[in-house]
Amino acid sequence: MSKKSFRPDVDAPKWKGGYSPYDIIKEGTIALVVILVLTLIFAIVFGSPDEKAITVRTWSNADPIDFATTALSELNGTSTSAAYGAPYNNVPGSGQAMGPLKLEQWVGVRIPINAGKDFVISPLKSLPDQPILDQNLKTWSTASTTTQNSWLSSYGKAAAKMKVVKGQIVVNTTSAGPLPVMINDLTQMARSGALDQALVTGHGFYTTDYTKPLLFLADSGYLSNLASNQHLTGDQWGMMNETGSYPGQAWLWLYTFWYQIPPFNTSASGDALVFATMGVLSLLLLFVPFIPGLRSIPRKLKIYRLIWREHYQDSK
Repeated sequence: MSKKSFRPDVDAPKWKGGYSPYDIIKEGTIALVVILVLTLIFAIVFGSPDEKAITVRTWSNADPIDFATTALSELNGTSTSAAYGAPYNNVPGSGQAMGPLKLEQWVGVRIPINAGKDFVISPLKSLPDQPILDQNLKTWSTASTTTQNSWLSSYGKAAAKMKVVKGQIVVNTTSAGPLPVMINDLTQMARSGALDQALVTGHGFYTTDYTKPLLFLADSGYLSNLASNQHLTGDQWGMMNETGSYPGQAWLWLYTFWYQIPPFNTSASGDALVFATMGVLSLLLLFVPFIPGLRSIPRKLKIYRLIWREHYQDSK
């Protein structure tokens, strides 16, 4: 039988040098203690701040005009959630794609969201003992689409001069039908905290589904301003930072890096492109041991000799 040939990029050569004792238990214990002490020190000095959760109530009390404006955008279909497409709703031409591959359309509508109904109409209908509001909701629901659009247009034109007077949303228009009452009552509902509850209890008494309040908040200018102030927006390296700290989740740098350069930062399908790029890179890393030439790079560069320099010095 012929002797098996040595393959330098696969087989490890037989060690012919000397051996020295090594207490792995002792070294491991020392390393564990050192890392534990450093972790505690860094956690105290550089720990993440305990930022309070942002709710619809927080938002509506901090910026009631922004809340009312966002509620209007949900009703007229101009908000991000209303025009997002799959998996929330069917909007022609929406969603991300890679060439002919319509990724979001493949998923379909899995979490149905009707922005106007779910964020405005249904929560208002849940309020008890509101005869004036109930009458305005009835007026809205029985009106034609053309009439509703006319009211929305009139309210939208007057919304630029929207004011808060004694806690009430005031819009100077007489041709917006029931909208002034509806938007104002929704704002009061949000400021009391009742809207938070109404948006999360749609699937039963006990629920942790915060999809609706999160989408509603994401449509606002308030949340985006907070993100910008904390350096969390996409053009500020987003996930690289955690609130109030720097640099935060640094291990995500490779993922967020792609969002800073073309074509990723200019494409409407940037998320899909980044996902595909990271998928290819991950597969490449996974199959490094099986790719001839590439797997030989560490052996040819001989970086291991630098890492184990003391060992190679003693073996001379």
